[in-house]
Amino acid sequence: MPVQAKLAAAWTSFMFLYIYVDYLALYKPGVVDDILAGIVYEFDIGPTFVAISLTLMAIPILMILVSTTLPARLSRTINLVVAALYIPVSIVNAAGESWTYFYFYGLSIGLEVLLLVFILRSAWTWPRHTASPATLAASLDSQPLRTPRQA
Repeated sequence: MPVQAKLAAAWTSFMFLYIYVDYLALYKPGVVDDILAGIVYEFDIGPTFVAISLTLMAIPILMILVSTTLPARLSRTINLVVAALYIPVSIVNAAGESWTYFYFYGLSIGLEVLLLVFILRSAWTWPRHTASPATLAASLDSQPLRTPRQA
């Protein structure tokens, strides 16, 4: 499987997890009341909070596109930088949470970090030179067909 497809799949999985953790957190008692009062955790909901939240969501979303469309060298570098930066972001997202939800946040952060480590490993071990599909197909066409040996 091409590295680009692995990276896009990993970023897609990361985004589903990222979104569903936020969604499921709404089921905790008092969270919706706080949101209606204009507060998320300790932060006032306003233009700055919304812009930062959108940025934190948009970057991994755009990484799906980056992983599949940019040249390999540039994509590799961006994947390494963004995945490395998102490991602390994922961990900090649970700061200040109650120990009552330790399993929920421990599992979600653990899975997010595992996906980010997979992204780092895939980008780091990305082969420096890969044959394009057109080159590979041309080389297969130029080889003579082998016939089975008769016993």
